[in-house]
Amino acid sequence: MNFKKILSTLFSRSFIFALIIILQIAFLILTVTALGEKFYFVYLFLVVLDVILVIYITNKNDNPSYKLSWIVAISVFPLLGGIAYIFIKQSQKFPKTIVNRNLELGDNYLVQNNDVLSQLKECAYSDAKLAEYIINYGRFPLYRKTNVTYFPIGEQQFEALLAELEKAERFIFMEFFIISEGYMLDKITEILINKAREGLDVRLMYDGIGTGMLNNPKESLDILKKNGVKCKEFNRFTPFLSSMQNNRDHRKTVVIDGHTAFNGGTNLADEYINRIERFGHWKDTAIMVKGEAVWNYTVMFLQLWEIGEKNKSDFELFLPPADKIAEIVSDGFVQPFSDSPLDDELVGKLVYLELINNATDYLYITTPYLILDHELLTALQFSAKKGVDVRIITPHIPDKWYVHRIAWNTYPMLIKEGVKIYEYTPGFIHAKSCIADGKTAVIGTINLDYRSLYLHFESASVLYGSSAVKDMKKDFDDTLALSKLITLEDCKKQPLIHKISGYVLQLFAPLL
Repeated sequence: MNFKKILSTLFSRSFIFALIIILQIAFLILTVTALGEKFYFVYLFLVVLDVILVIYITNKNDNPSYKLSWIVAISVFPLLGGIAYIFIKQSQKFPKTIVNRNLELGDNYLVQNNDVLSQLKECAYSDAKLAEYIINYGRFPLYRKTNVTYFPIGEQQFEALLAELEKAERFIFMEFFIISEGYMLDKITEILINKAREGLDVRLMYDGIGTGMLNNPKESLDILKKNGVKCKEFNRFTPFLSSMQNNRDHRKTVVIDGHTAFNGGTNLADEYINRIERFGHWKDTAIMVKGEAVWNYTVMFLQLWEIGEKNKSDFELFLPPADKIAEIVSDGFVQPFSDSPLDDELVGKLVYLELINNATDYLYITTPYLILDHELLTALQFSAKKGVDVRIITPHIPDKWYVHRIAWNTYPMLIKEGVKIYEYTPGFIHAKSCIADGKTAVIGTINLDYRSLYLHFESASVLYGSSAVKDMKKDFDDTLALSKLITLEDCKKQPLIHKISGYVLQLFAPLL
């Protein structure tokens, strides 16, 4: 096992969960030994603390599944559970001043053109209500003068990305959760260095765990920095000091000159373009956006880049050139948005719920992780009960065994109500998308799990009436042909140990 795998194992949630059990036992033994008869007073104090916390958690305006997981954790680990909850809740978010600054930056530069919103209302009133929600609560406008190209596989997106990067004349912003050494990074590095030498403003932001700890392409990053590329690690990993480490930058975005952007599931690592094999064939998707809607992506990037910076960027320097926008032929409506754990607005989850609830003909979803809370589970079941053709494609070869066990625990609850579940048999599907009735779709970085919906910084685009939605639907049909339909009989045939572990893991799903 190499060093990266050792680190990944040591800081995996399953390892930490096992460590908590060991610490609980050790704490109990040491406390009894050291305190003797006084231990009972300490134990009574901790039990009272746990009861108070359970009452407090029960009355909080949190997701019911999240509250239940903590109540179970405190009940199972009465000595350490309560202390762990207090620690995590006290240190899990960035300072309030950063929250306010982050939102203010968006307010200053993101303004809705009311004519565009009116045009969508005339075409599709229900879609316009979703757009209004994202405008008012997600703070990201809707655009018309934009077109979208859909990529059904990472290799196609990568080739297009290289071509667009070569055309850059003013600036390049790149943001990824994972950056790993390899062919993909080498090709990107060469272009970024050349562009930086030409005088372009080239910036690369990466996550402190996804890249900084687990992959750590130090040599390539050092070369980039020495050649004028501005590199920034977002939320550097500091083990055991702060549960703020939960708030990861899971976004994958590239912005070029303010008029072209890429967004989807692909990171800068060779498995995403099948140069190396991990978990079989890697199926991922993305979009290229050209036109006015790219401005949302530009602001998204700068909002996170500004965190921790003393001097504010002049956002107006990165506005798209008017001549480039003038060339764009409108194709439907596009609304890129970001979801942040720094506020209490679950934009990503509510966008998915809206598409699920409003679908009348069919609903097609691809997701690598299927860990549903009660609201999403109920919405999918109800949609199928209404007669909507609900289909979900998940991986056949998982990258996380415990997530796959939880998914299999969820399958029967969906299948019984008419939802069709498929697994992508060639390998791992990392695509994150939802298509409703061939008219509206969302695509980006949002997984259907608690970490994406509640804890991570995410980004996606809602497409209303864009021709790219038809391309997404065709790709879903093609992918379906390579996938296996999961039946209730398949669920019943699962080994008993898999079923039991799935039931237990489901209790703690929001914490995994």
